[in-house]
Amino acid sequence: MTDFFEIDLIDVETKKSGDAIALRYSIGGVTKIHVVDSGFQEKTGPAMIKHINTYYGHPSKIDHVVATHNDGDHTGGLRELLETFEVGTLWMLRPWQYAAELIDRFRTYSSVENLARHLKEAYGNLAALEEIAQRRGIPIDEPFQGVTIGAFTVLAPSRARFLELVLASDKTPQASMPNAFFAQARETLRDAASAVAYAPIVMTYVQSAWGIEIFSIEAVKAENEMSVVQYAELCGQRILLTGDAGCAALTEAADFAPLVGLNLPGIDKFQVPHHGSRRGVTSELLDRWLGPRLPHPLSTGQETFVGMISSALEDKDHPRNAVVRAMYHRGGVVTATEGSTKCFGYNAPYRGWGPAVPIAYPWDQEE
Repeated sequence: MTDFFEIDLIDVETKKSGDAIALRYSIGGVTKIHVVDSGFQEKTGPAMIKHINTYYGHPSKIDHVVATHNDGDHTGGLRELLETFEVGTLWMLRPWQYAAELIDRFRTYSSVENLARHLKEAYGNLAALEEIAQRRGIPIDEPFQGVTIGAFTVLAPSRARFLELVLASDKTPQASMPNAFFAQARETLRDAASAVAYAPIVMTYVQSAWGIEIFSIEAVKAENEMSVVQYAELCGQRILLTGDAGCAALTEAADFAPLVGLNLPGIDKFQVPHHGSRRGVTSELLDRWLGPRLPHPLSTGQETFVGMISSALEDKDHPRNAVVRAMYHRGGVVTATEGSTKCFGYNAPYRGWGPAVPIAYPWDQEE
């Protein structure tokens, strides 16, 4: 059988974007199914199952399931997937597993068991997957930097950075607090941030010449920086899957890339992080992964890579124009789910699907 791969970004069509990615690849006659996240519990889980059964030959087993991080728009749909299929390995990072290593960084906990219980409650989406996996006898493994998952290698997070992110997360507010005054101050800041998050956002746009990029200086939250970043070369195509990774995760991944034979820049299939948010990337970081900005647009059909985005039609905040522009500036073409599942592949079995319509280059961007 000829080697092939197919990457399917399943449409997560709710008011908020989510990630649900199914992959099937065959190398040397050995075929594997690899799922990365599965959107929301009620909406996307059944859609993922239907897609796999329809296009992957109604398999009884999925070889690898990866939960990139705790967010419900990534992990929710995995519950039904684990209940439906035999699964070779569930890959996820469970903060409560490291309570014994972290206990000395907490002033309000003296019991490893109590800290582990708190972390398990805080990361409830991952805890739910653990319960299903243990009940069904599905092995769980840690996707830390350097680990291989089928044809993919984990580029981030490293174990050390993951543990620091657990401490930095708002889900562990007691970590490293010297006294009650500072603990209360942090709670006040969190409340203020929450109020801002739910306040109406009025975005203004500015017309911009080719090559101009305006990104946000606001960092993504610690849980997003925990995202598992995976890389594989399949059929000569270099594939990067990023989840909701931010600048720290992508920098760590880029630093590690040469150690697994990935010499940057140069990615052929690039999952744009965090549904096309402009908080997770910078011009310098994209230069490092994808190459420098070009002096002028490429002609249609001359693009050198595909920027793949999971974004819902009703989600007006994703993708950001600045990020779409940045993909084109480096010679890419951009495709988003936006109401329909998108397939990217090489030598893949024919489905009768037409080519995906790319997002047009926007001449304005967010201020």
